[in-house]
Amino acid sequence: MSRSRLPLLTLTLATLAIAGISLPTPASAHADAPAAPASTALLAEANGNLSFTEGELVQLAEAVPAEKWAWRPAEGVRSYVEVTLHVAGGNYFLATFLGAKVPEGIDARNIEKSTTDKAKAIETMKASYVHVRKAIEGLSASDLDAEVEFFGRKMTKRALIFVIVGHSHEHLGQSIAYARSNGVVPPWSK
Repeated sequence: MSRSRLPLLTLTLATLAIAGISLPTPASAHADAPAAPASTALLAEANGNLSFTEGELVQLAEAVPAEKWAWRPAEGVRSYVEVTLHVAGGNYFLATFLGAKVPEGIDARNIEKSTTDKAKAIETMKASYVHVRKAIEGLSASDLDAEVEFFGRKMTKRALIFVIVGHSHEHLGQSIAYARSNGVVPPWSK
């Protein structure tokens, strides 16, 4: 916060206190409400964030016409369908570091080339989000501190959850750029 705003914030809070007005607090901050353990809150918030990102990815995928799914911005770069399937493959692959097994019949390594069908690609992505959220839900507080080897470096499963969430956001941004390059406005932006 800049120093120029500090006096205004102080004055505002003092005015509210004098007037007997209190700022709203979350339910967990009330004395009669038990506080959720930080680990439970982290897992719930990570899954909530993944659900939100999945929702936007699905809305956008549904808005992009099927004839644009093979579009790629340059040779050697993933097409729109490949990005969608890459997200799915990432969800399946990253969940293995949390202890989940890739479901029978899923080839996470080659999933990007598994279909060019729009409906099938969207369903594949949706199923991968169910899978990764289930993997996160299955973690305990002590699991979060467990270390895993991830591309040559050690990190906790907690840190890996941030990788999973970040991966979804990275490819949501990519998908938005692809869609807008093809004249498709994200449905939530209209």
